[in-house]
Amino acid sequence: MGMTMSQKILAAHAGLASVKAGQLIEAELDMVLGNDITSPVAINVFNDGNACSVFDNTKIAMVMDHFTPNKDIKAAQQCLEVRRFADKYDIKNFFDVGQMGIEHSLLPEKGLVGPGTLCIGADSHTCTYGALGAFSTGVGSTDMAAGMISGKTWFKVPSAIKFNLVGKPADFISGKDVILHIIGMIGVDGALYRSMEFVGEGIQYLNIDDRLCIANMAIEAGAKNGIFPVDDITRAYIKNRFTGTPVEFTADEDAEYDEEYTVDLSKLRPTVAFPHLPENARTVDEIGETEVKIDQSVIGSCTNGRISDLRAAAEILKGKKVAKGVRCIIIPSTQNVYLQAMHEGLFDIFINAGAVVSTPTCGPCLGGHMGILAKGERAISTTNRNFVGRMGHVESEVYLASPAVAAASAVTGYISDPAKVKSNG
Repeated sequence: MGMTMSQKILAAHAGLASVKAGQLIEAELDMVLGNDITSPVAINVFNDGNACSVFDNTKIAMVMDHFTPNKDIKAAQQCLEVRRFADKYDIKNFFDVGQMGIEHSLLPEKGLVGPGTLCIGADSHTCTYGALGAFSTGVGSTDMAAGMISGKTWFKVPSAIKFNLVGKPADFISGKDVILHIIGMIGVDGALYRSMEFVGEGIQYLNIDDRLCIANMAIEAGAKNGIFPVDDITRAYIKNRFTGTPVEFTADEDAEYDEEYTVDLSKLRPTVAFPHLPENARTVDEIGETEVKIDQSVIGSCTNGRISDLRAAAEILKGKKVAKGVRCIIIPSTQNVYLQAMHEGLFDIFINAGAVVSTPTCGPCLGGHMGILAKGERAISTTNRNFVGRMGHVESEVYLASPAVAAASAVTGYISDPAKVKSNG
């Protein structure tokens, strides 16, 4: 029996000719990632184990992004602990204020992950890098510590689900709409500990930012990882960027899949996930124009803080004003995205509309800072989770959507169809 893309990457890193679903393997790692929340826990485990060295100081990345710039004393202490560890072991890929970005945008941008690489990260959305043809997955801080010491970890080889994407998406349909539609279709445990493989002629219409968004939210369907095949769009992105040697893996013709789905991108409509699960998906056509009043719109995060996301928001906000009583917060995901958006004049559009622009940070996504919700408040957000209390008070609500929908909703004060808002001048 043939292997899937993910299985081939795992086999190669385990030094095996082949692997099969359910098999336990030990594999060599190309990158171990931690952030300002998870790295301190891993460092404590590292020290408790009396470790005195890391396996490779060029294959560890620590990104201070969740509570930074530090929101309080505890956050400051956590970053200080990581800063001292990075200095002691000369961690080459340590990113602090001024150099950091949101980790899952920063690592691809810096070329630290790419086709054929195997990456673990002490953050569940590490599965983002599958957009580049990598196998990447989230782990606990203890596994991060073990990875920093040994450069290896064990895996149970996942089985897979194939998503055949066909058709060309309409205007204002992005990767966020694709993945919310899929999660709405299969549920938050529909891909539990399985690989989500995205293939088909439709992927040619998904830019790299769309793919990063889709792979990022594979975990919201319970998946072990999400992955795309490498094509010319991938190759163009990694050119003069990826610091490793790209290895392209394709699934065998006789690869075994637990399930197969076909998604016609041409039939998708802007989609919103209602509280309190990403699977509660509805299209804008199913939502009344004044059904869901919002207090806040957040455009950013590791899901949707890249340059194409900000351009989509700017297209809607240009020449318009944020509705009275609505707070619109724009968060570029990296310093480079920040600069690019600024030089393109997007900040002028945002600020003239009445929005605010933040330094790169995870911030409000996890209820950290830069946009916490009070009791009874509602936010529409381009982030990836909308669990109870995710963005603040347990009696607040988070609605997940694309940048276009979030921007349109900021203008009207209600969850809205971006095409209608733009056409209203």
